[in-house]
Amino acid sequence: MAAAASIFAALTADFREDADSRKVNLGVGAYRTDEGQPWVLPVVRKVEQMIAGDGKLNHEYLPILGLPEFRANASRIALGDDSPAIKENRIGSVQSLGGTGALRIGAEFLRRWYNGTNNTATPVYVSSPTWENHNSVFLDAGFKDIRTYHYWDAAKRGLDLQGLLDDMEKAPEFSIFILHACAHNPTGTDPTPDQWKQIAAVMKRRFLFPFFDSAYQGFASGSLDKDAWAVRYFVSEGFELFCAQSFSKNFGLYNERVGNLTVVGKDADNVQRVLSQMEKIVRTTWSNPPSQGARIVATTLTSPQLFAEWKDNVKTMADRVLLMRSELRSRLESLGTPGTWNHITDQIGMFSFTGLNPKQVEYMIKEKHIYLMASGRINMCGLTTKNLDYVAKSIHEAVTKIQ
Repeated sequence: MAAAASIFAALTADFREDADSRKVNLGVGAYRTDEGQPWVLPVVRKVEQMIAGDGKLNHEYLPILGLPEFRANASRIALGDDSPAIKENRIGSVQSLGGTGALRIGAEFLRRWYNGTNNTATPVYVSSPTWENHNSVFLDAGFKDIRTYHYWDAAKRGLDLQGLLDDMEKAPEFSIFILHACAHNPTGTDPTPDQWKQIAAVMKRRFLFPFFDSAYQGFASGSLDKDAWAVRYFVSEGFELFCAQSFSKNFGLYNERVGNLTVVGKDADNVQRVLSQMEKIVRTTWSNPPSQGARIVATTLTSPQLFAEWKDNVKTMADRVLLMRSELRSRLESLGTPGTWNHITDQIGMFSFTGLNPKQVEYMIKEKHIYLMASGRINMCGLTTKNLDYVAKSIHEAVTKIQ
């Protein structure tokens, strides 16, 4: 994690210091407009003004588990209005410091109480590759056996489903699996619904625990329901599970640290016991959550008009990313760039594994002043209508000249 963070920091610093007028930053980890600027969602600006003008609000502590209307509605959009778990009152939630905080509270609980007590030896599986923080969060929570499961097939530039299923078959019973709900980071490659069904079947038979990380709901496809399909399917299959939610991307609230951990249990009593232990963990971790970001999200999700406006804002971001994918693929194919490029549009979300190797990436950075991760991962939001042609031609040169 430290190495990855330092590489990203160095990449950002190099980009800033580069005086070349053609430079392009494809390594940034946040949404950018076609002008290359951060975007405050219009609905967020509107709600911020509403909150600022509400004389009834104060700065008293929230409940330890967080703002109730935020927690309830965050879980509702994850699980769906018709969720059997909601109807049966067997869900609970914890407001957290971003998606990372949700992962950490879940990890701390699992280390203490899942599969026995203080079970540091329970295997935790993360995809290969995954977001670097997954490893660190579970290691810091005390787990000592972090393993990887097959995910990215570099040769096919897609999902290694058979490798993934084989690893699940071989995993010890009660192992914990970290699953990306949508817009897999960093590959942008998600299982199809049929593939998710195969994954769920193996996990149910092998008594494996699903811990979903949902950082891009709505932001990936433009549809809240489509991006939550996997989580909702697992719930419908009777799984007990955790789902860490982040509102950094789909609300543009990166620095407000708005997250939620949704808990789905077998019954209401079981969920309450889980929440009572999580309350103790929160008390010694951050004691009490901040209110501003949670109020923005809760106000938006509880108003039909604001909710509709937010979904439209999210679709605006998703559509721009989808357009950049389509345009980049089209340009590469028009140039006759060696290889296949359908994976660019098959993938989803902000990130794309281009298939460029480290030498080609080095060429892109040093010769073309286009900055991206050594893995070949790019943020599609770094592409704009102004730099698309230059980036496509540079990729063509890199693939053609550098093997």
